[in-house]
Amino acid sequence: MFEQLGLIGCGLMGGSFALALKRAKLVKRVVGYSKSPSTTERARQLGVIDVAAPSALLAVSGADLVLLAVPVAASEAMFKAIRHGISNETLVMDVGSTKGDVIEAARNGLQKQFANFVPAHPIAGKEVSGIEHAEASLFTGRQVVLTPVKTTLRSNVQRASQVWSGIGANVVTMTHEAHDAAFAAVSHLPHLLAFAYINALTAQPDGDRFLDLAGPGFRDFSRIAASDPVMWRDVLLANREQVLQQSRAVRQALDDLEALMTAGDLQGLEQSIASASKARARWKPNSSSDASAQQDS
Repeated sequence: MFEQLGLIGCGLMGGSFALALKRAKLVKRVVGYSKSPSTTERARQLGVIDVAAPSALLAVSGADLVLLAVPVAASEAMFKAIRHGISNETLVMDVGSTKGDVIEAARNGLQKQFANFVPAHPIAGKEVSGIEHAEASLFTGRQVVLTPVKTTLRSNVQRASQVWSGIGANVVTMTHEAHDAAFAAVSHLPHLLAFAYINALTAQPDGDRFLDLAGPGFRDFSRIAASDPVMWRDVLLANREQVLQQSRAVRQALDDLEALMTAGDLQGLEQSIASASKARARWKPNSSSDASAQQDS
């Protein structure tokens, strides 16, 4: 059991983590901080945190577990803000959906305490955000990816794994390079495509009329276009090289399909569609696959 969780960011993810720890009796006290004092106070009123701290540094002072649940672009500033409150025994984690940039931010921000940091990415979320929607079961049955580096203390990797397993998550460990490449392909690019598709549709003169006729197919394909703009701006820029590489691959595949259509190649077009259909049918979704737009896989 941890004596104190220092929670930086009292939103959906951070709040759910705090509630999950409390439900599993893995923490005695939660001290929270958010950029907005009203958010922190609301978290206290809801019982998500026990104490509302006026600063990030005070939130982590005395904590043996710290979770950073802030936008990835804000990571380095927050790591710097809490550095002097981190002891040699403190386990520090994040919940960002990109890892290479957050690791560099932690290296710069935490400096001598960098070995205490275990990068984490829980594949979970909802289509709504905010502390009011936090729930203890959010991570139950979900995958959590840990991406430690060579200098990460092995004891902290083990502790991090035990924490996430203790609240019902399934823990996977990989390099941050492998993580960012994989999630560029299966999460970040689909969001980029959804944003582009909706923008292209609504920019047309008859776009609104088209939307009036949309059905389940449109709903399923476009759902993630409703994602948080600030969060996904940061994610796409943080992992831009990997996302752009995937985007070029999709553009080539689209060009190939368009060429078959232009040529009226029935057999070729059917074979291409069949190949995609079979590949999709072979995919076996894990319990994380329906993670929603706000904090996606």
